[in-house]
Amino acid sequence: MFLRLILLTLITFTQHSHAQPIGDGKADDTAAVQTMVDAGGAVRFPRGTYRLTKSIVIDLDKTGFISLNGDGVARFVMEGAGPAFHFKGTHGGTADPTSLKPEIFARQRTPMVDGIEIVGAHAEADGIEATGTMQLTITRVSVHEARHGVRLSVRNRNVIISDCHLYHNSGIGVFYDHVDLHQSNIIGSHISYNAGGGVVTRGGGVRNLHIGTCDIESNMTPEAPPTANVLIDCTDGSTAEVTIVGCTIQHNPSPGAANVRYIGKGKPYGNDETARWGHLSICDNVLSDVEVNINLQHVRGAVITGNTFGVGFEHDLLAVGCSNLAIGPNTFDRNPPYYRGKAEAAKGGLVFRDCRDITLTGLHIDGVRTHPAAVQIVNGDTFNISGCTILDSDGAGLLLQNTRHSLVTSCLIADRRQDRQPAPSLRIEGGEDNSFANNKLAHGEAK
Repeated sequence: MFLRLILLTLITFTQHSHAQPIGDGKADDTAAVQTMVDAGGAVRFPRGTYRLTKSIVIDLDKTGFISLNGDGVARFVMEGAGPAFHFKGTHGGTADPTSLKPEIFARQRTPMVDGIEIVGAHAEADGIEATGTMQLTITRVSVHEARHGVRLSVRNRNVIISDCHLYHNSGIGVFYDHVDLHQSNIIGSHISYNAGGGVVTRGGGVRNLHIGTCDIESNMTPEAPPTANVLIDCTDGSTAEVTIVGCTIQHNPSPGAANVRYIGKGKPYGNDETARWGHLSICDNVLSDVEVNINLQHVRGAVITGNTFGVGFEHDLLAVGCSNLAIGPNTFDRNPPYYRGKAEAAKGGLVFRDCRDITLTGLHIDGVRTHPAAVQIVNGDTFNISGCTILDSDGAGLLLQNTRHSLVTSCLIADRRQDRQPAPSLRIEGGEDNSFANNKLAHGEAK
């Protein structure tokens, strides 16, 4: 009887020990972590390094309400392919309360992850993935050496990513992967040195994407295909209603790199076979040190104002096939202390090609190099340009080439350099029905 009691005690202790992760960085804790998660509720991980060899799946309809918390001292090393943690819900509606199934707020709403570190130890290891969730909230999470930091797939609603560090991953920092997702906020995070891009949307249907007060930098490498610190690609989907505000977005001279690139020509809307997506605001950011600071391709509807641009190696702003852009007070400045020997390589300048219905107001442009003009408008239609200052730039200050139905008023254009090359302040090549009034042109105009 005594021996039997001892044996039962040993069996109970063994079962209990297997149910708890060890966290010594050596044992495979996958099964134990999965067991903890399956119990649902507030799952708190003590200090330790937890090895995972396959994804921990959080089936929200089974676990009920759940939060994962590591208090900043829990590290997960993902040694298998896929996400370290995969949240799976059953939400298939919108954010409209009438579209929510009863089980969403009864069992699944607001899954949370806070205060953990995820380290990738597999070429296809990701940090966190979410599918079918409502009100996913990710805070104070660090993901590095993985593939993608946070991946949002299939369908989600009302996502918040805040105070996170997504650093030095081989893929994308925050990846909207062909996802149907409305209402998402990325706030106060560092997203840097991710080779596939910082914040990237591809395909799907994304609306109400808000990126604010983040540091987003150097999210590309020369060895990878061109991408951007913020890349919105509507090629086989649609993304609209995007706000980028109060961020520093900068760094990386990789070929084809951009700070913000928006490819608006995408999935048709209704019978519109030429849909150009947009509804974009880029305000109060610092943008510098890439090939093109902002690249807009076939975008309709954008406001760009209150930003400082610098060190655009090819262009500060390049817009192709766009319409309904309102670009108001920004500085595009060759500020010597920030060039640090890069001055000859950085051209800067603004180019609008095949664009129409554009308003440029209060721009301050200084020191564009080697371009035909500081501001080039090629095959333009219906531009309203007023109150702009264009200084000390190579070539003309403003070039209108084959541009029609446009107005240029109250602009100041001058090149005050002693070694300036002869060039007019305003150059007009072709076009028709353009008006010019009250401009101060230090070096006249040429037609």
